[in-house]
Amino acid sequence: MNAVSFKEKPTTEIRTVTQPAGMSMRGYLSVFVTGISLGIVFVKSEITSWQRVHDMFLLRELHMYLIIGVGIFVAMISMLAIKKFKVKSLNGKPIKYKPKPIHKGVIFGGMIFGAGWAITGACPGPIYAQIGGGEYYALFTWAGAMLGMFAFAFLKPKLLMSSSRC
Repeated sequence: MNAVSFKEKPTTEIRTVTQPAGMSMRGYLSVFVTGISLGIVFVKSEITSWQRVHDMFLLRELHMYLIIGVGIFVAMISMLAIKKFKVKSLNGKPIKYKPKPIHKGVIFGGMIFGAGWAITGACPGPIYAQIGGGEYYALFTWAGAMLGMFAFAFLKPKLLMSSSRC
């Protein structure tokens, strides 16, 4: 009678090592340089100024609205170019735009976002430029943004279930 062996039998399977999912070092460097460049543009265009944001919401000056308009125009031209030339992402996948439906959560979320922007003088992009520019009160804004992001991630499944009932 043969004894049953529980030893693992050697396999002839060959495993190939592939690059882990994510960006290459070149990708990280390009994102870093783009971020630094945007930060400089944000500071020089004064969109990190609390007073500029405050005056925008009080409709005292058009400075911020003009900058937002330029941003929308550049994004529109960029999206048209991406579609026309079939541009691919840094990891080689085609870039596709899928519009998201508008629902009451978008309206309420936009109102909360706008209130936070008016109070703190920053939306998410300029927070980092404010911190980099030495406006350390923006650390509180950053902490609030992080708290809101994690709260949304936690509540999202519950929010999706309740919105499907409406």
